[in-house]
Amino acid sequence: MIKNYLKIAFRSFGRHKLFTLINIVGLSIGISAALVIYLIVHYDFTFDKFHKDEDRIYRVVSDFSFQGQQSHTSGVCGPLAGAIKSQATGVEFTAPIFTLSPDVFIAGKKNGPTRFKAQNRVILADQQYFKIFNYVWLAGSSAHALDAPNHVVLTSERAKLYFPSLTYDQIIGKVVTYDTLKTTVSGIVQTIKENTDLSFHDFISYSTGTVNKDLGGQLQLTEWESTNSASEVFIKLFPKTAPNNVQKQLNAILKKSSQPHPELSGSTHGFRLQTMDDIHFNADYGVFDFSSTASKTTLYGLLVIAAFLLLLGCINFVNLTTAQAAQRAKEIGIRKTMGSSRRQLIVQFLSETFIVTLLAVLISVMLAPFILKLFADFIPKDIKVDFAQPSLILFLLGLTVVVSMASGFYPAIMLSSYKPVLVLKNQASSKSSKTRNAWLRKSLTVTQFIIAQFFIMATVLVSKQIYYALHKDLGFKKDAIIVIDSPWKNRTLAHNQVLANKLRALPQIEMISMGSAAPSSGSMNSTFGLYKDGKKEIKTDVEIKTGDQNYIKIYQIKLLAGRNIQITDTARAIIINNTYAKILGFSNPADAIGKRLEKLNNDKNITIVGVVADFHERSLHSPINPLAILYAKGTYQTSTFHIALKPETVGGNEWKTAIAAMGRDWKSVYPDDDFDYHFYDETIAKFYDSERHTSTLLTWATGLSIFISCLGLLGLAIYTTNLRTKEIGVRKVLGATVTQIVTLLSTELVLLILLAFIIVSPIAWWAMNKWMENYSDRTTISWWIFALSGGGMLMAAVITSSFQTVKAAIANPVRSLRSE
Repeated sequence: MIKNYLKIAFRSFGRHKLFTLINIVGLSIGISAALVIYLIVHYDFTFDKFHKDEDRIYRVVSDFSFQGQQSHTSGVCGPLAGAIKSQATGVEFTAPIFTLSPDVFIAGKKNGPTRFKAQNRVILADQQYFKIFNYVWLAGSSAHALDAPNHVVLTSERAKLYFPSLTYDQIIGKVVTYDTLKTTVSGIVQTIKENTDLSFHDFISYSTGTVNKDLGGQLQLTEWESTNSASEVFIKLFPKTAPNNVQKQLNAILKKSSQPHPELSGSTHGFRLQTMDDIHFNADYGVFDFSSTASKTTLYGLLVIAAFLLLLGCINFVNLTTAQAAQRAKEIGIRKTMGSSRRQLIVQFLSETFIVTLLAVLISVMLAPFILKLFADFIPKDIKVDFAQPSLILFLLGLTVVVSMASGFYPAIMLSSYKPVLVLKNQASSKSSKTRNAWLRKSLTVTQFIIAQFFIMATVLVSKQIYYALHKDLGFKKDAIIVIDSPWKNRTLAHNQVLANKLRALPQIEMISMGSAAPSSGSMNSTFGLYKDGKKEIKTDVEIKTGDQNYIKIYQIKLLAGRNIQITDTARAIIINNTYAKILGFSNPADAIGKRLEKLNNDKNITIVGVVADFHERSLHSPINPLAILYAKGTYQTSTFHIALKPETVGGNEWKTAIAAMGRDWKSVYPDDDFDYHFYDETIAKFYDSERHTSTLLTWATGLSIFISCLGLLGLAIYTTNLRTKEIGVRKVLGATVTQIVTLLSTELVLLILLAFIIVSPIAWWAMNKWMENYSDRTTISWWIFALSGGGMLMAAVITSSFQTVKAAIANPVRSLRSE
């Protein structure tokens, strides 16, 4: 029986080669997209799912509120972990960690120690960390390896990197130096192979901070008023403990331990317990420098794209199969007459669909590695097609069954329902069945055009917003500026001054400023500002920038009133932006000049000497906030070099020469640190990496949806023209022109596209508005986006169908009528 099913199926494929090819290609595209998207989504949704008792593990995070402005961080106060251990109930284990980025030195025999620069997966941790998160111990004591100061536990991967020729047991007792801190290896654990954000590889005993002055100062173990993002706490609750009760205890401990600050009335600070499955997806709290959060919205959007592309392939299959129904009617009638049951016919047609789907899945599996390589720039490198994963095999099997049923169930039911008496009299399409099938094909075709046009509209809008963000006047100059951060470990004010003097001597450099972050950057430094106008107090959270007198000149920030900051200014002379001036009650910027702030940045009686025009401190997602610019003094206020380059001559390489000279000057001042620079306009562009990735994915989805839709359209056009061959011949004999015949054959298509356009436009407009709500400053949803989509889809469809309609219209009518 199965052999007969296969024989009949392949005979059918041979008779309808083109339609079979269209079905396989359409399904292959949809299944390829689904497979790649599954790999991406599965990768992100499996992060940290392997921990034992994962539902009882939480990270303690901090929430702040000031004057209605919310901020969040994964960091906590230094003393919190100790307070939880001694004062909170319901907590089984408490594990404080502190992230470091030290240079690692391993003693060598001949050429001195081996150096591993800026290792960013090094933490301070205690033994309870390994009680919360389960590791396989390869050497050392699993119970006491981190009890004593100056001990370190390494992962197996890191141990082999540091000591490649030694066994794990031989590595125990070896010395590893972190910057200047010498530690002794006391344990080795198996490197985690599963997806995790906690991919640390060096665990220094937390108690080291109690004997090392530098680390102790960073840990701030007695400072309840300070929150450091490097200081985090994980806890594991006892079974059946309510997280809300523990959270209330932590906030009560904070309230009891913190000192009241009357000037900060209206502000709040609290702790929240963050579940493990939220860490990888919550950008408010983030993860670690070596990892990044994923967006559930983006992942769900990818699933929708995969579903749409699969749906398009299935629609093609249903349309083309039902369109060919009349050609197989006699086969069905004869088989029923010979004794075939309806169940057997359904199995036959479903088996044909299954074979087509299986071929499409095999093609998709072969294409997947190339697709992943195509999107390698923004897909995690760990994502790959790995058939060792049972989940991937199950997904492919399930996808094959689901697509086979979705594509083949209705055609199988419809084809098997033909009555032998009617089909053998050439009446298979009589009465209502032809009408039902035609309306089904039209409805499915409209659905295809709706999906394709939605993708076109979304792609154009995202591209328009990206263009708007990159070309909008942000309130400062961003071209021909290089930004260099001095090394945070080795920087000194004297070294920075020496380097600045060397750079000023380069002929290609127009101007240099020393200060903190650029006008718009990913980092933020804010403080509390207090102004009294005699009647009321105005408390505001104020962002701080520092720079010298060249800072606003390099970035061409417009001065609205007053003067620039000067080298003779103390910390009590500032420039503010126009937004802050308006908040203080000055509609005219000049009125703010000479006014004094009661407090700002821990200083009192601050004089406003200038007001600058507003500029965007971050991406267009964020609103413009109150801001103050102070004169840069001290090592960390002058940590960044802002360098304006002279214009290049046509065909010249002055900038390349300048960068090479900067590198040599850098090495003469900071010989142990890498020279790292970036053009400022590239930094601005990186704000919109997510949008560009979205645009790339939408562009591909749009192209594929149009391609699949046009494939199906071509198949239907071939079927329709073949069905109406004699009609076309009669019309030509009666005097119809080629244009009239093409118009006749294309009119229905045009009407279907217009109907799809009418349906999709309000849906797309609503979706666009929801997406644009993420931006504080955004472009408009222009009418031409919809016109371009409708017109583009119409043109693509007409061009596709014209290959067949024009061919049919210009054919010699004698050939089509000679059998009559």
